[in-house]
Amino acid sequence: MSAAAASSLASMANIGEALEAKLKAVGINTAEELRKAGSKNAFLSLKLRYPNVCLVHLQALEGAVLGIPHNQLPEETKLDLKDFSDGLK
Repeated sequence: MSAAAASSLASMANIGEALEAKLKAVGINTAEELRKAGSKNAFLSLKLRYPNVCLVHLQALEGAVLGIPHNQLPEETKLDLKDFSDGLK
């Protein structure tokens, strides 16, 4: 895999075409930019532009940053993300 492909958002776990397009629309264009922003900051940016993003999107972002499927996130992480998401309502 080329360096460009490895740094693409689509190369990350949980990032499909729709989420990739949303991330790019808020200025997150590469895997490195997502890692640097972190899942919560990226989610905040998405939430401002796309109010209907939800906890599942946040979990997908966290899994992408960690390199694991969102359904394999540790329970403690899931609870933390839920608290964060609920706090934005």
